[in-house]
Amino acid sequence: MRQSKYITIITMACALFFASCSDEYMENMNTDPSKAATIDPNAQLTTAQLQTYGDLSMMEIYRNYHYAFTQQLMGCWNTTNYGGRHTLDNNEMSRIWTSFYTQSLKNIIDAQYRTAEDAEKVNINSVLRIYRVYLMSIITDTYGDAPFSEAGLGFLEGKFNPKYDKQEDIYNAFFLELEDAVNKIDPTKDKVTGDLIYAGDVTKWQQLANSLRLRFAMRISNVNPTKAQTEFENALAANGGVITDASSDALIKYMTIAFSFGQEAYSDYRGNSLSQLLFGNDPANNPSYLCSTFFNQLYNSGDPRTFKISRCYYDGLMSATSPDNRVDITQEMIEKGIDFSPRDPGAYSWEPWPTGYDSDICKELAVNNPSVTATMAREVEPKLANNFLKSDNPGVVMTSAEVKFLMAEATVKKWNVGSVSAEDLYKQGVRAAMDFLTDNYGCTATTDAEFDTFIQDKGAFGHTDNQKLEAINTQAWILHFTNPAECWANVRRSGYPKLKSPAEYGFGQYLTGGTEIPVRLCYPVLESSYNKKSYHEAIERMGGTDNWHSLLWWDTEN
Repeated sequence: MRQSKYITIITMACALFFASCSDEYMENMNTDPSKAATIDPNAQLTTAQLQTYGDLSMMEIYRNYHYAFTQQLMGCWNTTNYGGRHTLDNNEMSRIWTSFYTQSLKNIIDAQYRTAEDAEKVNINSVLRIYRVYLMSIITDTYGDAPFSEAGLGFLEGKFNPKYDKQEDIYNAFFLELEDAVNKIDPTKDKVTGDLIYAGDVTKWQQLANSLRLRFAMRISNVNPTKAQTEFENALAANGGVITDASSDALIKYMTIAFSFGQEAYSDYRGNSLSQLLFGNDPANNPSYLCSTFFNQLYNSGDPRTFKISRCYYDGLMSATSPDNRVDITQEMIEKGIDFSPRDPGAYSWEPWPTGYDSDICKELAVNNPSVTATMAREVEPKLANNFLKSDNPGVVMTSAEVKFLMAEATVKKWNVGSVSAEDLYKQGVRAAMDFLTDNYGCTATTDAEFDTFIQDKGAFGHTDNQKLEAINTQAWILHFTNPAECWANVRRSGYPKLKSPAEYGFGQYLTGGTEIPVRLCYPVLESSYNKKSYHEAIERMGGTDNWHSLLWWDTEN
């Protein structure tokens, strides 16, 4: 299998890193004998891709903060305690920074640096550059100003204290890097191996790079609309085009592995660790509950995805390693007319304690299972459906549905993006977003009749530009449920959906980090010691404090 081949590549790469030294140790004492002199850049690409969603430690930041700030999940201890209650915890907030810079970006930058002048490796170098920009966008959209131009050059150029580039400069560099990488790709030259996204198809990497340019152009559209329009239009006309359908979706492929939370799980990148964390460390007591903001948007609009994304389960029989033994009581609730009780922003799963209902399913379970002592089902809080708790779920980088939404918004802004109307692009985006769940998560397909009913009723496009922008970005919010970094960034950039603070739901007394929803995460505290000068320069640009309520450069809607 292709995936097995990629894992073999990683194993070989690790072996290279720990290769023993020769007998001529004294003659080579200036060379680190525990490291190989070279490593295949394709293997470094593989490792960086796997770590993007496979790093269990880093995925904690999405469960703890991102899903709470976007109000898609709420109720489990981690999500409510950190993001839901605005609890500042530097160790938790630093996970993306400390993971990407020391692992994924370190590999990518090293491989990019060593292939930069090699005419025989122009394609792998271009792919590495594109992926570097993608990873770096997650860092700057999370923290703001950050090392970019000098990042990862400590060993290579002795730059151990890289400067923090201004976010505006970082974005300007993104556009230049992506354009140049696309133009240098040549399908007749070196083959890219070990690529878990496109299996080495460099023409699709061109589409991804150009599509990322669309994303980044829209990101800066409120702070620099002229440049945003120019970059957006240029990206559409660039070599290779953009992602137009699901066959070019940028998805990291993972393997089916047994969920485990032991020490070995933190270094095993073969499975999707985000899915693992959404399953929960202690799944019987800590599943992923949907936030009322997210669930009510789906449920009240009659969205066909409502019960594809969410279900109600009795979890008393579920094992610690698999959701297979969950008992689905959703349909029974619907037939009995039982109200669903999603958790409000800032609430734990027991606030308030669910009333429950007389469940026929639980009664039947109790007859044959002595461990089932209750016949009243209290699991009326919608939880994340089993489809999203599988280790082989893809790691989402970018999809055709997102491109449709970006083009729809560009059309509303009256940019020159073609003859298709904003409403038609919006409809195509919603349809693609629904199909995305079927194609990649095994959800039941949305029929044409279901789609037409939804899109003509509560999913309608609107009349004013503000209504149209709200419709587009609310649908993007739903689409990006499986892409939490982009979800939070787009909510902040667009201002949609309009989210209320947990204080407005009665939890103001618990919000130790301020009542307003945070708009960035704070730098790792050790940066103030290890990279003091650059760190303090960045802090001064924010007004003198590392505050998670300080707006990023492109953020004008909060």
